[in-house]
Parts: sequence; structure tokens; C-alpha cells
Amino acid sequence: MRNAIAVPCVTVALIGSLASARHTRSHAEPIIEPIAINSNRTPAGTPGDGVLTIRLEAREGEWHPDRDDQPGIVVHAFGEEGSALLIPGPLIRVNEGTKIHAFVRNLLRDSTLIVHGLGPRGGTATADSDTIQVRPDSVREVTFDAGVAGTYYYWATTSVQTFGVGPMGRPVGDAELTGAFIIDPRGTVAGASARDRVLVINLWDRTPHPGGVLQFGDVLRFTINGRTWPNTERFTYSIGDTVRLRIVNPTFEPHPMHLHGFYFNVESRGDGVRDTTYGPTSSPRRVVTERVAPGHTFTMSWVPERPGYWLFHCHDNVHALRNIPLDGSRLPAEQDVHAHNHALEMMGGLVMGIDVRDRGVVQAAREPSIGRRLRLIARVDDGGTREEPAYGYVLQEEARTRPASARGSLLPAPTIVLKRGQQVSITVVNEIPEPTSVHWHGIELDSYYDGVADYSGHPGRVAAAIAPHDSFEAKFTPPRAGTFIYHPHADELRQQVAGMSGAIVVVDDPAMFDPETDIVMLLTSPRRSADAARSILLNGSDSPPLREFHVGTRYRLRLVDIHPVRPSMIARLRSDSTPVMWRAIAKDGMALPADQATMRPAIQQMGNGETYDFEVIPSAPGDWRFTVTSGVGDLLASMAIRVR
Repeated sequence: MRNAIAVPCVTVALIGSLASARHTRSHAEPIIEPIAINSNRTPAGTPGDGVLTIRLEAREGEWHPDRDDQPGIVVHAFGEEGSALLIPGPLIRVNEGTKIHAFVRNLLRDSTLIVHGLGPRGGTATADSDTIQVRPDSVREVTFDAGVAGTYYYWATTSVQTFGVGPMGRPVGDAELTGAFIIDPRGTVAGASARDRVLVINLWDRTPHPGGVLQFGDVLRFTINGRTWPNTERFTYSIGDTVRLRIVNPTFEPHPMHLHGFYFNVESRGDGVRDTTYGPTSSPRRVVTERVAPGHTFTMSWVPERPGYWLFHCHDNVHALRNIPLDGSRLPAEQDVHAHNHALEMMGGLVMGIDVRDRGVVQAAREPSIGRRLRLIARVDDGGTREEPAYGYVLQEEARTRPASARGSLLPAPTIVLKRGQQVSITVVNEIPEPTSVHWHGIELDSYYDGVADYSGHPGRVAAAIAPHDSFEAKFTPPRAGTFIYHPHADELRQQVAGMSGAIVVVDDPAMFDPETDIVMLLTSPRRSADAARSILLNGSDSPPLREFHVGTRYRLRLVDIHPVRPSMIARLRSDSTPVMWRAIAKDGMALPADQATMRPAIQQMGNGETYDFEVIPSAPGDWRFTVTSGVGDLLASMAIRVR
């Protein structure tokens, strides 16, 4: 296949040999070739005279996604001819105008290798125009122009399925047959920037599931560049560095990727075939959480302003959960775990650590003077069990002399209303029977107060988990008005499902905050796993009461998605079956610039850890309905609104 534009050339050879999918290797099986971890720092192939020649082989090997001394998995993987197999596959990285000459060899026993993505990117390319098939013990040769600058990937399978179709898409053993394909702009040195890193998200799951729905307790591995947390690469930067990351998601799951402590710019979004760059004529998209759909990519950049230890992770808790051992043994129940380090022992999967330093030496920020003091008390609620506890929060001004009391259920968690620019101290008091912590999601603050148990802080000053009957004082000054979230960052899935998550509303004047017109729409999980499959909670209820709106009144709807395990939900506001119109005004607490704050139909797809603010002004009486559905259309929550 050839592009009509004459450009320099690149050559690639792929060799693939994968038998029926095997999983973890027993001691009785013969030792097979080890698979190396690819950090995506070194481009593959041989460049010369505007042509990149790359020879890829797909072979069977043993991969260790945790550590080299932990059990491995027998999978299919790509490697360059004569070199080690790699997960992710070898990085193809060239400039615009390069021609790629690829040789694809299939060494898979009795399996035809179907390869996608080795064709021109961008322009008029389609998902089907770059598919080649390579029979066992055969080689296919293709030559093509690289295409338009952007973030792409190539992938392969031994079946006709795609990674997003069927029980799980690709067969289990094929899930790692993926590599990044990066095209840099003309006139730049390909991959020259040390701050430009490529992160490929992969998923291996031992047991396919109908519809691709993962289950808690599955033996699986979510990896970033071939490793699971806490074995993923740790990044180190200095204050003022420009950090640029390219995120590639060739899995069948969406991933809302969240950066602690800082906003980042979304510079481009793509689908593997085309990549749309947000250029200088449009305002930047600034977020703390960006959802990357199955088969999609995005590029992000940010400049760290404060030192400390920070996390970048997927906000679907199952995707960032400690891993079930590959040897078939079971983890102890969460309520029986006594972790020495919650961040290292209770988290796993799609998590990366980032160490920001100030001229090479980390220094803690100056303590703020306190303008307001609050107490947030974690308590046991009625109706729980040891396996499925019921927890919640009580909020009080610290100046009160009487102890805080709760009336009725602790659902929903109280909304914390703060003043922009006012220093606040929030003492988290732990009255539940297990360690906890609170992460102030989206708030720009000192790392020590960020709330990741046993991780947040600085060298020599790391915040521990809050033990039962103990407390921790968090201090920060919210720099902007907006909608944010608070939730545990210790045993996240168990405690969030139990009821521990709520909204933070930062305003210029708390005295002017009116919850009748400035409405928080908090989306969380039911406490019982049997209910979680059928519905979500809207403001703590599976059957929220009727609300009344009035014609001509301006309403602000603050959508807060802190559901722990549904990375894709769609919110709608309709009159009969027709979406009403609302105006987008903020994302993740960041006010939208004028070119993004537009009127649009009231439909919004959301990922875990995202907040969206919309403004709506009813123009006529009628009956409205706010609904939340799953990504495939199942109704999860509904609230009637009568406009008078």
C-alpha cells in the first residue's frame, strides 16, 4: 500500500508464532524465551536516507508483569528479528515524511497472524486499510508513507476479533501484541525530547467475560509499559520542567486517567488511525482527569509547580487495585489486611509514581496560616456487614463544643463548601475500625496533604494512613472556585463502596451558595454488591425525590462522578425524549474559556473522577428527567424535575 505523496521510507519486519493461549507456566513445562519490558524510550528499526527498516517477529515467550522473581505468563509478543521479545512491542518512531518498509514474519504455530496499524496514519486512512495477514512461518513485506504527525499504535491477533469485540476481544494470549507508533512533526528530531514519554496501557485477563465486563477477583494484569504498580517506572522531574506524556489504550476498557495535585493540558486525542491536535487557535483543555476510550489515545503536558510525591493513575478502582497472585493463590479479604504501606500493598495495575524536586532537593511547602477549621469524621453507619460495611462522614465546624452527631443515614456524604483563597484546616477523625485517608481530588495543594496513605509527602515526611481512633490534619488554600471531590485513598474500593466519598464546592462567597439552585449531583455506588450491578446512587439514593425548577431561574448542575468501578456513564437531561440545552461552564473545577463554554444538548459522557458543571435556564413549564445510563444504555439512575 502506498501514499500518493512521495516521502522518505521505513521498513518493518514482523515475525509471529503463537500457539493456543497458555497462561502461567508450571514448573514441569520447559523454559521458554523471556520477554523484556519496553520503556518506550528507544525507537526500533534501522533509519537511513529517509527510510526506516524494521523487522518484527511475533513469538511465544514468558512475561513477568510484576517482578522478574514473581510468576510469569506465557503470551505472544513482538520483538525485532534477532532480538528479545518486548512488552509493549518495539516502538516505531519516525518523522513526518518518512517511508516505512516493514517485513512481517509469522512464527506462530498453526495460526495466521492478522496485523493492524502498519499503514499511513491520518489523512484518508481507515481502520481496515492497513490490515495484513501473515501465514505461519511466512513473511509479509509492506511499504508505506508514515503519514500525519501524531500518537498511534499497531496491534495483532490470531483471530478475526478486535480488542473491543466479543467476550474479550483478542484471545488471551494475544493481548500483549501491541506497540506504539509515533510520528513526530517534520523538522524535529524524532523522540529527541527527554520529557516526551510514551505510555502503553495493556490488559491481560485469564478468563474472558461476556460483554468484556471485568469482575472483582479476576486474575488479570493491567500494565503500563509492561509493568504493574508498584513496579511501574517512577518518573522524576524538577519544578518548571515541561512534562509531555503520550497515552495509548489498545484495550477494550476505558480508562479515566487522573493526575494528583496539578492540572494538565490535553494536547491531542486520537483513535489509532487519526489524531486531532488542539492547535494554537483554540484555548487549551485543562483537566485533572481525562477518559481515554478503548482503542484511543491522548497526549498531555503539564509543568509541575510544587515538589513532592504524586500519583498518575486510572480512576477505575478495579484497574488500580492490588493484583490477584498469578500462581492461583488468593489474597486475604480486604478487612483482614494489615498493610505496612497502603500505597504499595493495596494498590496495583495502572498507577505511576512521580517525584517532583526543587533543583534536585525536595523542600516542603510553607505551612499556611489557617482561616477556617473543620472536622471530617469517618463513622460506621447502620446496615453494613463485615464483608460489605456501611461507612460515611459527618462534617462539623471545629469551633463547635458539642460532638458531631448524625441523623439517619450517612448517605450522601456532606458537601464541603469552601471559600476560594481562604486557608482551611480539615481534621480527618477516624472512627471506623480500619485505617483510612482522604484525598482532596483536584485540589492544588502540598503533597503531604494530598491523602495517598503511606505515599504522599516528601523525603523524610510521608503521611501515614490514619489508624482507627486517630486523626490527621490536612491544610490547603483552594486557589480557584469549582467542583472537586474527596474520597479515601486507602483501601479505596472497599471504603468508597461503603459510602465514603463526597463533593467539594469552592466558591467566592459561601454565604451566597444556594443548594436549591446550585445543585450537586453526586454519583456513587450502592453499598451492596448485589445492588451495584443494577443501579448507582444519585445523591445517596437509588430513588431520588422529585425536584422543582422555575421558569427563568438560572441553575448550576455540578455533576460529580466518583463511582469506583464504572469508567463510562452517560448523563442526560431531557424534556420528554428531547434533550434540553445547557451551557458547559467547568470541567474538573476549571472554568471553561469562552470557546469551550458553549450551549449544547444536555448529554455528557463521564468517567470516574471527573466533574462537569453546566448551567441551565428553563424557558417553559414542563416535566424534565435527569438520567444516568451505562455506556451501553442500561438505565442506572433517574430523577424527575418539574418545571413550574
